[in-house]
Amino acid sequence: MRERLPLVVRRLIRPHLLGLRARTEPVDDRWGYDRGTPIDRWYIERFLEARRSDIRGRALEVKDDGYVRRFGSSLEHVDVLDVDPSNARATVQADLETGEGLPDGRYDCFVLTQTLQYIRDPAAAVRHAHELLAPGGVLLATVPSITRMTLGEPGLVDYWRFTEDSCRALFDDVFGADRVAVESHGNLAASAAFLAGYALEELSAAERDRTDDRYPLVVCVRATHA
Repeated sequence: MRERLPLVVRRLIRPHLLGLRARTEPVDDRWGYDRGTPIDRWYIERFLEARRSDIRGRALEVKDDGYVRRFGSSLEHVDVLDVDPSNARATVQADLETGEGLPDGRYDCFVLTQTLQYIRDPAAAVRHAHELLAPGGVLLATVPSITRMTLGEPGLVDYWRFTEDSCRALFDDVFGADRVAVESHGNLAASAAFLAGYALEELSAAERDRTDDRYPLVVCVRATHA
């Protein structure tokens, strides 16, 4: 891992001053992890932070329980969902796309971050996510709008990118439009920096905080079971 420059220096060297137009390779090929905090994760975590009260009771998360444990309140039970039997952290081995092995109506909250792009039939996955929830349960989902391709990861095929409108179409059909809220986060500077592999710490507050619906980096969905 490369030695990191002091934070004050990195903030002075803005991504847009580094000649992104001339780059054909990213400065970091791991979404910025080698330089600091990936920019998309900041938007995802801000979304979950604002919805702590939804992450409660019996909660479910994909792959691991890091976000549920970090942002949850009044948790009674936590499960981890994965189709991969080698994931020792998974307590529910099931397929979100086919529905095989999924329990019905069990959870008060399902945290589903950055997963639907790897599912060939995301509409089926949304239907099964709805079936997992108890009445009044909440699905908190995030999806990428702009990101690099995931290649060479065993078991992962990168199928989709999403917009606010595509998310409304997917989730409204299942949950009902009056029970779905969709929001996007990001802007041109943040999206360009993320694609180039820069980290959150290298953006100014203005570059980080502004939302421009023309250049969303992440789309977030809150959907409630009737």
